[in-house]
Amino acid sequence: MKISFTKMHGLGNDFVVIDGINQQIQLTASQIRFIADRHFGVGCDQLLLVEKPFSDNAEFKYRIFNADGSEVAQCGNGARCFARFVRDKRLSNNDEIVVDTDAGQLVLRFDTEGLITVNMGVPRHQPAQIPLNIAEPAKLYKAKLAEAEVEFAAVSMGNPHAIIQVDDVAIAPVATIGAQLECHELFPERANIGFMQIVNRRQVKLRVYERGAAETLACGSGACAAVVAGIEQGLLEHDVQVGLPGGELKINWLGRGHPVLMTGPATSVFEGQIQL
Repeated sequence: MKISFTKMHGLGNDFVVIDGINQQIQLTASQIRFIADRHFGVGCDQLLLVEKPFSDNAEFKYRIFNADGSEVAQCGNGARCFARFVRDKRLSNNDEIVVDTDAGQLVLRFDTEGLITVNMGVPRHQPAQIPLNIAEPAKLYKAKLAEAEVEFAAVSMGNPHAIIQVDDVAIAPVATIGAQLECHELFPERANIGFMQIVNRRQVKLRVYERGAAETLACGSGACAAVVAGIEQGLLEHDVQVGLPGGELKINWLGRGHPVLMTGPATSVFEGQIQL
């Protein structure tokens, strides 16, 4: 089976994007792992699949697979690349695109500067919605790890996030603490772990250890979750610039009951075919 694909990235968070409308696509977890392998395959953090929608008002369905072959419901940087892909492939000419996901619908919008804004939906705070194995909601939670106890905020952006505030992201123990907390018993579906340094009330720096992918250069839903957590704690304004290793995102959130808006670029790198 030969599959056509496009290699893309959003601030260095890289993707293999596949048209599943004009191709017959049925990928196994092992095939996804092969495609994602940076030595023997194409190499990517996630694989994105464009499919036909299941809702009358949507144009497409958006599916996301981590490098380990597991399917997840949300990826913000991937959503921007998804929008760029369907525009470049002339699957849609609309400036606003509605897509179905397993976490609900997303609205993707092109602006005049070529950036893409994603309506990421309303964040969820209740532990059962994250999901988080704690009975009562709180702004901060604690978890015992192998050699330390960490304090974190938790929120769902359609996928579970834990956010740890640090003094300096450059020296934050992302690999060790991230790996332990990702698979902690508090998170029955695992979690993405963000390490946030607050520069001022409108600017933060962030590194993210992503569920099923380890640390990536950027995580869109992680940027949204970090800003939500900061606003909830009274530390940030409603418009925040998030600096990630791969670049910058603009995040806007007006508070409980409102959706999070994320704005940033999406870049096509090359086209190819792979034999499976």
